[in-house]
Amino acid sequence: MLDFQAFLADDMNHVDQVIRNRLHSEVVLVNQVAEYIITSGGKRLRPALVLLAAGSLGYRGDRHHQLAAVVEFIHTATLLHDDVVDESGLRRGRATANALFGNAASVLVGDFLYTRAFQMMVGVGKMRVMEVLAEATNIIAEGEVLQLMNCNNADVTEHDYLHVIRYKTAKLFEAATRLGAILGGADERVEAALAAYGMHLGTAFQLIDDVLDYSGDHAEIGKNVGDDLAEGKPTLPLIYLLEHGSPEQRTLVREVIEQGGLAHFDQILHDIQTSGALGYARERAEQETGFAVAALDALPDTLCRDHMIQLARFAVQRTY
Repeated sequence: MLDFQAFLADDMNHVDQVIRNRLHSEVVLVNQVAEYIITSGGKRLRPALVLLAAGSLGYRGDRHHQLAAVVEFIHTATLLHDDVVDESGLRRGRATANALFGNAASVLVGDFLYTRAFQMMVGVGKMRVMEVLAEATNIIAEGEVLQLMNCNNADVTEHDYLHVIRYKTAKLFEAATRLGAILGGADERVEAALAAYGMHLGTAFQLIDDVLDYSGDHAEIGKNVGDDLAEGKPTLPLIYLLEHGSPEQRTLVREVIEQGGLAHFDQILHDIQTSGALGYARERAEQETGFAVAALDALPDTLCRDHMIQLARFAVQRTY
């Protein structure tokens, strides 16, 4: 167990209790699908960010448990919808909900989790909280559409791809830390700093996911290596190869992105691993982590701040 996980163990137990209490529905299928995806593992980083950000400012109430659960519900809803869109069959080492229960059930239970999250945030009684989460969920949806538009598009640039990451992945990290700032009574400067930390951390996290899709261990990362390639997603390692590879490599990458599938996976994997593409993506992730840690200079020196720094290091050093 990482230090920040041990540090938050008691708080996360409270969050898990909130999650279980608020998952309940009179509709049996809702309970089955929601319970399956919520209890399927995961790092719980986004709820941890709410707790750490609030704690770094000395918050002593219990609303951070509620909002941590809200963030986890929103994240889980996006996973349910993502797996349907991507036609994924494996997540966190287990069959996806759509593979077990069908696409229709996954989409509808994702909607249930979204709406339950909004019920819970209303209960917190802070308009600013509702503003942050309403904006975040809207931007995440835009990011999903942007990613869909980018699939099988070999002309996507690094700038285009980072734009998708900021919307689709980093926005919820940013919202989580901003919520902690709001609960902690932060001024505008500190709230902006915590939001920047979350945004850069989320970007680094996704970039490492891109790396692991071409270098991770199937059992450890909990999904099939090469899934992004099969779906025709132009992630950063492929974009790097498109820009810096040999003419033959660029031609093959373009063909694979446009057509999808794994027919040329072994060759693409070799080219990515020998071209410096993975090193470049890791370097960009480390830069984002550096920006995240620098943003924490605005916070007082506390144990929560120390654990936020550790979490940022974990984001780029992880192998799963």
